Amino acid sequence: MSIEKVRTYFRSCGIEDRVLEFTVSSATVALAAQALGVEEARIAKTLSFCVDDSAVLIVMAGDARVDNPKFKAQFHTKAKMLSHEAASEQVGHAVGGVCPFAVNDGVQIYLDESLRRFTTVFPACGSANSAIELTIPELEQYARPNGWVDVCKGWQAE
Repeated sequence: MSIEKVRTYFRSCGIEDRVLEFTVSSATVALAAQALGVEEARIAKTLSFCVDDSAVLIVMAGDARVDNPKFKAQFHTKAKMLSHEAASEQVGHAVGGVCPFAVNDGVQIYLDESLRRFTTVFPACGSANSAIELTIPELEQYARPNGWVDVCKGWQAE
């Protein structure tokens, strides 16, 4: 089970006790925000894409949407999300619990600029009923991203 992989990883980091598990689903931004009692924007959703036949994860704010021209400029390909089956197989977590922790080898992880406006955010922990509250520096530390990107829209005052 994915959450056990994430728990094992967080145990090695000394933060396993911070993992939150709910009796209700947190598989969507709205459900996670409701379970946590926070605004949807603070949910750090992780979307999985196929780039050059590899899995790429983008962690973004809950109120952000992928901006296709920005994505194409960054990754030199059209934004194509992985299917539920491919996400589970290639990333190691099922849709609803996809997170940037304890992923399969070769998966690239990027954090989107939409997250920087928050002190803490809540990414999933490998299951459809889990989360962890992390500061942005902690998210960087534990997700070990390939870098930061600016591939989203809808979250800024335009």
